[in-house]
Amino acid sequence: MSTTDHHHTRALRLGVAGPVGTGKSSLIATVCREMATELGIAVITNDIYTDEDARFLRSAGVLPEERIRAVETGACPHTAIRDDITMNLMAVEDVEAEFAPLDLVLVESGGDNLTATFSPGLVDAQIFVLDVAGGGDVARKGGPGIARADLLVINKIDLGPYVEVDVDQMVADATRAREQGPVLALSRKQPETVDRLCAWIRDLLARHRDGRLVATDPGPMAPHRHAR
Repeated sequence: MSTTDHHHTRALRLGVAGPVGTGKSSLIATVCREMATELGIAVITNDIYTDEDARFLRSAGVLPEERIRAVETGACPHTAIRDDITMNLMAVEDVEAEFAPLDLVLVESGGDNLTATFSPGLVDAQIFVLDVAGGGDVARKGGPGIARADLLVINKIDLGPYVEVDVDQMVADATRAREQGPVLALSRKQPETVDRLCAWIRDLLARHRDGRLVATDPGPMAPHRHAR
């Protein structure tokens, strides 16, 4: 039968990580705006002591407010998405139970450095977000998030000319750093790039539903030390 009941599968849990200011909340708002009519979606945000990202998403009006939950980590944000995921896991399971059946739960990490990644115990797949304003060389610097997230997004490509970044070169560098892993150049002002992001999520969801998606661990954060 082609009318498979997907509701026996729990929601796809998709992490969104990346440095401060690269547009993680904006990406999530865009996904919700584009896909909320076809998918049941909820969002978990992480901030150290505030619910600022959750408030931004609620004010954007992209989902019913009660489907957007804030986890106040009270520590380094990467700890709550990788080393001690309990608070996040509880928040995810709460929204999945309350709004069942959900198709997609987006988990936004607190803004962190270039090496923060999600534990595969928390998310089924993860997107790592860079932006052109951070500089064209940032993709070459690598790190587990850049190298091994399921998708690398280069965000705000419409700003490329203003910050003197060659977007095509940045994408090429990123693709090399990822050993040909998927890289998506995105601007919420360019509908064809938003369509590509939504298509990638649909494909991920299809793989999750039929058991082909295996959560992989990009690897731990690089040891933190100060040079010289």
